[in-house]
Amino acid sequence: MADMNYDLIVIGGGPGGYVAAIRAAQLGLSTAVVERENLGGICLNWGCIPTKALLRSAEVLRNAKHAAEYGLVIQNPSFDLDKVVQRSRKVAGQLNGGVKHLLKKNKVAVIEGEAKLLGKGQVAVTKGGAAVGTFGAKNIIIATGARARTLPGLEDDGNLVWTYRKAMTPNTTPKSLLVIGSGAIGIEFASFYNELGAKVTVVEVMDRILPVEDEEISTFARKQFEKQGMRIITNGKAGNLRKGADSVTVAVEANGKTEDITVDRVILAVGIAPNTENLGLENTKVQTDRGHIKTNANCQTDEPGVYAIGDVTGAPWLAHKASHEGVIAVEHIAGKHPHALDVRNIPGCTYSHPQIASVGLTEKKAKEAGYEVRVGRFPFIGNGKAIALGEADGMVKTVFDAKTGELLGAHMVGAEVTELIQGYTVAKTMETTEQELMQTVFPHPTLSEMMHESVLDAYGRAIHF
Repeated sequence: MADMNYDLIVIGGGPGGYVAAIRAAQLGLSTAVVERENLGGICLNWGCIPTKALLRSAEVLRNAKHAAEYGLVIQNPSFDLDKVVQRSRKVAGQLNGGVKHLLKKNKVAVIEGEAKLLGKGQVAVTKGGAAVGTFGAKNIIIATGARARTLPGLEDDGNLVWTYRKAMTPNTTPKSLLVIGSGAIGIEFASFYNELGAKVTVVEVMDRILPVEDEEISTFARKQFEKQGMRIITNGKAGNLRKGADSVTVAVEANGKTEDITVDRVILAVGIAPNTENLGLENTKVQTDRGHIKTNANCQTDEPGVYAIGDVTGAPWLAHKASHEGVIAVEHIAGKHPHALDVRNIPGCTYSHPQIASVGLTEKKAKEAGYEVRVGRFPFIGNGKAIALGEADGMVKTVFDAKTGELLGAHMVGAEVTELIQGYTVAKTMETTEQELMQTVFPHPTLSEMMHESVLDAYGRAIHF
């Protein structure tokens, strides 16, 4: 490919990068995306999307196992692991093709290879060690994402010790499994394999699972997972991993005692590491903090004309955060005045069974921030739609500023809460108070009615519980 100059080069074609490129094209900027592996990035190809396809298969299997509760007869429901995995990969492949189509439709150039910043708006691209070309850009957006983090002595080998990639494409279903880490990724894989019949143990170094969630929600979720047969160890530290022919023994230290746990496979879910190596940052004024690129409210780095978005810039490590930052960066480049992203209005979701979703401050964080709070709660057992669905385990929790009525946070656990949370996210973004939420008419019968009831409960007005 001949060398070319662009208004914008985006390094990385994940959910932050490709969205930024499309928005740039809409604004009339000549744009190119450099991608070394798969358009759509980790999220579309090896994360958000294919894992949800796997979890959907697990959900259908779970429903089939409980068919008798709905008056249905399904004898001995089972699964074909290869076909479950094939469906997941097909879904990812379909969406990867969709991203290619969108970029082509918007006349965004796609350059295959690895990018390196040379300074002064120059980007060198190589593929397989061979030079593709050197490209010029008035502006550059770094959207290189992140990868699974490993710990000393707990490195993945793709055989007995897995990270998310291998966990999504297993050759066989392990009969026993140890998941190290209980964030969203760890809990989702624990939930998936537990439903397939594996004996699952989760080890978390913190004092509770899902440590970023509201403590009450974490406690409720833990009880549900344990009811399903999972073993959960908190305040636990995994180490001294010893591999056998087809098993792994891990020494787990918790509460002053050490226990050897032998399992077929181990999944590492201990966070992420940013992809900032070999980017040529040393040729620029770009600054990093513990590997993550430092940016301002407009996603600008310390190097003029160079922006960074998404996982490579730090928490929260969420695809929707990356996409939103991509739009902010591009609109700033185009001379517009985008609103800064308020991380308190970014929802987080865990697609296990039960699902967990939240936005804003937890009750504890709100109090630590100095707020006097009013808290509302409503259980799924009080909702007609939840009972009709056979999903009566769950709760909705809302946190308000007692002085102003501002919605500070919302936290949910139960069926379909990953869809429901957006209602509270819109409310928070619009700086809604309890009055607007109370006066909103929610449709009946729906799960969303619990959102209304939780608000009412915060002010002593709940009707159905």
